[in-house]
Amino acid sequence: MAEGKSGWGEERSRTVRSDDPTTATFDGEPMSGLDQARAMLNGDLPVAPIAQLLGMRMSDVSPGSATFTLEPHQSHENGVGVVNGGVLATLLDMAVALAVMSTLPAGHRFTSIDLSVSMLRAAGADSGTLTCVGTVVKPGRQVSFTEAKVTDSKGRLIATATSSLLIISPAGPADAGRTQ
Repeated sequence: MAEGKSGWGEERSRTVRSDDPTTATFDGEPMSGLDQARAMLNGDLPVAPIAQLLGMRMSDVSPGSATFTLEPHQSHENGVGVVNGGVLATLLDMAVALAVMSTLPAGHRFTSIDLSVSMLRAAGADSGTLTCVGTVVKPGRQVSFTEAKVTDSKGRLIATATSSLLIISPAGPADAGRTQ
């Protein structure tokens, strides 16, 4: 085993590929959020580059719900050998975002307003596949409210989140065009 320049063990590298996430139409026709999410699930459209970077995979989507999986990897770990909380927060955020996306008509977009995460148990390589299910609790024309849960391969609860997401109509933010 060759030691790296730092003397801290074998150096490792990882190659990451990502696609253009703005490809949200087929033949120029706008797609509903559910159709976009299903196209991502089927591999016909790319998932967000951050999901590709971290190795998240969408495994299911239905109106108001999205499921992602993640195989914990050494590159996800913090300095004490457990999956970094930011990685788990990103997994939770991805699931709630696609859950909201699955409820939107063509041309609508969204962005996170807030994300409140509770870490309940450490996750690591021995946790097996992490599964995150995001659900829309209350859809809205301007704001949607969501929740998500991450479990390990044994069904143990790892982390939970609640989030609200701003809905952006094709004309712009929710208050575009209003007069004072």
